[in-house]
Amino acid sequence: MHATLPLLKVTDFPALRRRAVQTLQVNLGYTCNQSCVHCHVNAGPNRTEQMERETVDAVLDVLVAKDIGTLDLTGGAPELNPHFRDLVRQARARGVHVIDRCNLTILFEPGQDDLADFLAAERVEVVASLPCYLEDNVDRQRGKGVFDKSIASLQRLNALGYGRDPGLPLTLVFNPQGPSLPPAQAGLEADYRKMLGERYGSVFTRLFALANMPVSRFGSTLISKGQFRDYMALLRGAHRAENTESVMCRTLVSVDYQGYLYDCDFNQMLGLPLREDGRGHGRLHLTDWLELDLTGNPILVADHCYGCTAGQGSSCGGALESR
Repeated sequence: MHATLPLLKVTDFPALRRRAVQTLQVNLGYTCNQSCVHCHVNAGPNRTEQMERETVDAVLDVLVAKDIGTLDLTGGAPELNPHFRDLVRQARARGVHVIDRCNLTILFEPGQDDLADFLAAERVEVVASLPCYLEDNVDRQRGKGVFDKSIASLQRLNALGYGRDPGLPLTLVFNPQGPSLPPAQAGLEADYRKMLGERYGSVFTRLFALANMPVSRFGSTLISKGQFRDYMALLRGAHRAENTESVMCRTLVSVDYQGYLYDCDFNQMLGLPLREDGRGHGRLHLTDWLELDLTGNPILVADHCYGCTAGQGSSCGGALESR
């Protein structure tokens, strides 16, 4: 796989500082039942890295000590971590809002037959990746049969109240097929509602339109095809300064499966750790954070940050332009 960090590290992206942390985004491991072309984590069935119990306990300690209101669980497929359900239960018992970034087909994996019921019972928000409402496009990107399983999973979630009950939000996530910016989120959401509703009777709460980031698997693919520089030129040319006010790294801390801290999930994949006041060369761990206040800390930026500010903007919470 081609390394993208050498092509991204030198940047003129504007300096940013973080605000009070509202969201702890935790990568529970890189094991996944899918291997997607656009995946910036390079997750897949052959990855074995998983967060261990001691680190899960540190996540819970930080949530309480720092009074963080949202726990955003990602992977890989976060549900494949053996401690996933206990972490969700304990976080919810503490009044924390929990988000599960779900690929939908995980509901069909062995041992996950009751996953949808568990998520609904714990009132977990589901953010589900569905890169298109057309079967051919989804299967081309994710593998044959993925679309049919995804629709069946949506229908199962809908039957439990997801997308209908305001307390069970169901968000779909769109990613472009290749090196292009996503279309306007509002118009795309209307298309998803029409197609999924008319064809499959499926409903959802909202849609996030996310740009593909030029890191890990997707970045390596761009390099292989000779498209990396053109894609970066597209991102830089579409930069909107006002989007820097709403980027996720201002109020979110990303945690890898070993418990180390990053300004965002993309920096995590590039190996660019969060450092107190921008000083030092060591990595900060969850256990270090208990003694620190990160408010006002400088955010480590590189050229890939243009992926979050290009056009309508793109962050873990979807487009930024309407915020």
